[in-house]
Amino acid sequence: MKKSEIFFSIALDDNRIPEAISWRATDAGEKIHFAKAINISLWDRDEAGTMKIDLWTKDMPVDEMKYFYVDTIGAMAQSIATATSDNVMAQKMRALCEDLMKHIDEQQKKENS
Repeated sequence: MKKSEIFFSIALDDNRIPEAISWRATDAGEKIHFAKAINISLWDRDEAGTMKIDLWTKDMPVDEMKYFYVDTIGAMAQSIATATSDNVMAQKMRALCEDLMKHIDEQQKKENS
């Protein structure tokens, strides 16, 4: 059986706030990649529920955080369509992404005027 691993490293400041996030994956070679945020969700088979980790560095701008979550929901929409063929659920998630992007655009217009 082939085994694949993903490693995350989080550098924390004295207040335990992430300053740097890096990761590497055995299937992607030895290169270390850097990120401003991670969002990991796991379905715990013993608890039959979602376990979640959300981390972001202190240099992650709020607008990028919002885009990160919209992108995440969009990727989840594609995953649910591919994994379950539930196109109704996928389309509702995509519609939510469109609504959220409109909200973000409106907020940016207000801030820039």
